[in-house]
Amino acid sequence: MSEEKKDYSAGSIQVLEGLEAVRKRPAMYIGDVGFRGLHHLVYEVVDNSIDEALAGYCDTITVTIHEGESISVTDNGRGIPVDIHPKYQKSALEVVMTVLHAGGKFDKDSYKVSGGLHGVGVSCVNALSTDLKATVHRGGKVYEQEFKIGKPQYDAREIGTTETNGTTVWFQPDASIFDVVEYSFDTLANRMRELAYLNKGISITLIDEREKDEDGKPLSERYYSEGGLREFVQFLDKNREQIIDDVIYVDGEKDGIPVEVAMVYNNSFSENIHSYVNNINTHEGGTHLSGFRRGLTNTLKKYAEESGMLDKLKFEISGDDFREGLTAVVSVKVAEPLFEGQTKTKLGNKEVVSPVSQGVSEMLANYLEEHPKDAKTIVEKVILAAQARQAARKAREMVQRKSVMSSTSLPGKLADCSSKDAAQCELYLVEGDSAGGTAKQGRDREFQAILPLRGKILNVEKAMQHKVFENEEIKNIFTALGVKIGTEEDSKALDISNLRYHKIVIMCDADVDGSHIQTLILTFFFRHMRELIENGYIYIATPPLYLVKKGSNQQYAWDDNQRDLLIQQMRGKGTESSVNVQRYKGLGEMNAGQLWETTMSPEGRTLRQVTIESGAEADRVFSMLMGDDVPPRRDFIERNAKYANIDA
Repeated sequence: MSEEKKDYSAGSIQVLEGLEAVRKRPAMYIGDVGFRGLHHLVYEVVDNSIDEALAGYCDTITVTIHEGESISVTDNGRGIPVDIHPKYQKSALEVVMTVLHAGGKFDKDSYKVSGGLHGVGVSCVNALSTDLKATVHRGGKVYEQEFKIGKPQYDAREIGTTETNGTTVWFQPDASIFDVVEYSFDTLANRMRELAYLNKGISITLIDEREKDEDGKPLSERYYSEGGLREFVQFLDKNREQIIDDVIYVDGEKDGIPVEVAMVYNNSFSENIHSYVNNINTHEGGTHLSGFRRGLTNTLKKYAEESGMLDKLKFEISGDDFREGLTAVVSVKVAEPLFEGQTKTKLGNKEVVSPVSQGVSEMLANYLEEHPKDAKTIVEKVILAAQARQAARKAREMVQRKSVMSSTSLPGKLADCSSKDAAQCELYLVEGDSAGGTAKQGRDREFQAILPLRGKILNVEKAMQHKVFENEEIKNIFTALGVKIGTEEDSKALDISNLRYHKIVIMCDADVDGSHIQTLILTFFFRHMRELIENGYIYIATPPLYLVKKGSNQQYAWDDNQRDLLIQQMRGKGTESSVNVQRYKGLGEMNAGQLWETTMSPEGRTLRQVTIESGAEADRVFSMLMGDDVPPRRDFIERNAKYANIDA
């Protein structure tokens, strides 16, 4: 036995006390230490303020991004208690900030429902911040306490008097923990807007002191909704054409469970249902979504049958048919939510199914009875969806007949890799046959496969399902990936158990057409293969924009700033020597070696993984970018062009 093994004893077991465990394994508590985890710190502090609002004690929240990337969150709630905690013999404020699973949300008398990371939230923020300061206005007095890396610098102390109540938490994220330490205003804005819709009557202001307006004042946006989910679905659907006059809406309590649902029908061919539990986005669905679908299907089917409009149909209507062209938001508040699923965002409480189903059923039955014209329009939409589904089933069967796992069934244009280990294999979806040919020459044949795409693939945002499966380029993608779509229960369900590649890389030219093709492909994956995005399989290649050369010295640049820096370095101080800059507008302008070196080699490339921060926001953006309404698309491009590689 080696000395190493002999030394394994009780002394080798590391006991992590207090917040040390959070710093040792931060991803276990906040998901990751990248962009998403950094922003999650803000959400956790805001969730405490929202809990105060749900309890009826807060109606105003302000979130500020300070210069230096610190954050402060202020609310007008009751203020975190500062009296001595009977068990820990220290102030309740210090307990909340330093003890995992501590807080009022575990006391049913304090909070009936709450969101956040199962009670570990604000203490995790403290652990992952170099500095944190809590200021409490409570009982006519002002108190403060500061922390460094989660450790209190002094006991909570009284510093003044006040006529208001509330809490301010300021924190500086620890740059040694996070890969990214720059906050995105847009990302925080999306979540604050979402929270305002989900909690009507609460004012949430987001301030960015890093950006100033023409008057020198910090950038600021306020989010407030009187209509709640009714306004939320209108916001989500503003780029689509609605086919009914009103939002179908219910807000009430069933069996002690608050249920709020809003829905509209539009002329699109996609289903967009967003569900929440205690303000947490349950993108994997769960029992509340099952209840919604049951209430919707049963009520609409009963109405359609009684109306006689289904008499001439020769096949059965499916649940999918009732949801085509539907945009809906389902929100429930549950005292003790049980989450399951891979990312703990699927509700498992069985007692929620019936209240949601009943609420939706009553709401919809009343609406159909009171709006016979809209009722007829909805049923006609359902019948069209059923007919299209039948056509799509036949088209899908043709695709899947080709997807039987054998080398002869793969697309002729696919240059496959030799490895059969899906976890190691990569598929490059390349814009154009020319660039595809270069990629085939430059790739590593062991693990990299190339599928050239000719022209622009179908815009699935405006296409019926059978048209999607009939499109040649899309058929090739399905066949190459080896996935199957459609079951008897759910014609849109995706089976990825035989997925042949765990990296699917979209590689397009760095120009307007390339950006458009990239968006078309992403729209296709979002609408028809969303599971691939959610499992982290979709990536975007980032070919360089420039080649900067001076004699034999040549280097690549991925943006204008990098280009200018290289030019300056190559010229040297005080010289005007000639530096040549080549702008790559297309992948075909690089030879195979250059494409491998800059864009395909695992050692030298940069791949951007496609993730979905907010399903509701992604749905809205895709419908706006790929829909028929031009002005919002133009506004979006003009607002975001400085972040994109788009030619004038």
